[in-house]
Amino acid sequence: MASSEVYTYSVSTHGDDTFSQVFHIGDKEYYYAPADDELALFHSTTTPPTIPSTKNIPEPPPLPCITYQRFQASRRKPSSSSRLVPKEAVETWDKLFKEGIGADTYVETDNKSHFPAHTSILAAASPVMARLLNQSRDKKGKSFLRIPGVPCEAVYMFIRFLYSSCYEEEEMNKFVLPLLVLSHCYSVPSLKRVCVEVLDQGWINKENVIDVLQLARSCDATRICFLCVSMVIKDFKSISSTEGWKVMRQADPLLEQELVEAVVEADARKQERRRKLEERKMYLELYEAMEALVHIYREGCGTIGPRCKALKGSQTVCKFPVCKGVEGALRHFLGCNSRASCPHCKRMWQLLQLHSCICDDSDSCEVPLCWNIKEKMKKLSKKEESKWRLLAENVITAKNSLGPLSSRPSGLI
Repeated sequence: MASSEVYTYSVSTHGDDTFSQVFHIGDKEYYYAPADDELALFHSTTTPPTIPSTKNIPEPPPLPCITYQRFQASRRKPSSSSRLVPKEAVETWDKLFKEGIGADTYVETDNKSHFPAHTSILAAASPVMARLLNQSRDKKGKSFLRIPGVPCEAVYMFIRFLYSSCYEEEEMNKFVLPLLVLSHCYSVPSLKRVCVEVLDQGWINKENVIDVLQLARSCDATRICFLCVSMVIKDFKSISSTEGWKVMRQADPLLEQELVEAVVEADARKQERRRKLEERKMYLELYEAMEALVHIYREGCGTIGPRCKALKGSQTVCKFPVCKGVEGALRHFLGCNSRASCPHCKRMWQLLQLHSCICDDSDSCEVPLCWNIKEKMKKLSKKEESKWRLLAENVITAKNSLGPLSSRPSGLI
């Protein structure tokens, strides 16, 4: 018996040359965009069309790498080990410590005061405490933890931090050194980081720097050691006269020797740095003088220059700052009758020699005697020649250290 369902379809075209077909199968409608061969098949058969499978539809191209990664990261679920703890959870753990709900052990301090605690929490927070709790028993056979050598308030802050990582800023500034010792002895790195951060924020001064340094060395706080040594090097005169330095000299003479050696080495590095800066300044002045020398004989400036060039006059501002000084030295050099013994002429002659070492085109160079000096320097001994070459390299290195943006166009090129 023939089916009563009617199969019809219609084709609608759009402005972008795409079309879709609507199939009515009973009371349902199906939409899809067939290929050309499928369309021909519909025209040649009266059987119900088969809706193409989605497996044959190509996947869209991937998104750009950076955008795709960000998109995936935004959809990523938060990690179960997230460090963001709700305020309520922190308050709950703080309340558990303060009220001692379900406590099964206690912590004892030097003044025989004690407060309740939980064995599982202390053991999980510190492997050292886990071992001590297994070893220490009171007369009733109950485990306990005794923390000697520090104030009771510091012990209270220490155990509270193990529960909720909470502390009062004013109390932390007051007991930061005992807490640093406790964090190191009981292996609590999170508390040590907090103590180092507090000490790094201006807590150390010249009166306590030696005490803090000794404590930081014992607690393996390298950051604090570095800050203390830097402070000693910077203000050695004042710190070496403090009471803490005097006590350290008697108790730990090796530390005093290390600090004195560090100060001496820092001073030597400072002097070496100053010497290199002075040398670099001298080399830059030599390079500027050679630039001005090339400028004078190439373009002319002030009252001296090539005969074929019109002089700019003494009132014109020159872009070479040492041009006026070189101009005066050249006038003296050209008119001096005792060039062999004159110190001013000797310096000008050395400047001409240095220019010939650096100049790459002596054949066409407009500086007088450039080619002659270069030929004469070939006859120098290897020691003298290497000395001039080294000077020329230092001058070029000092000039290049300025960088391409901070230097003027060179007159030597």
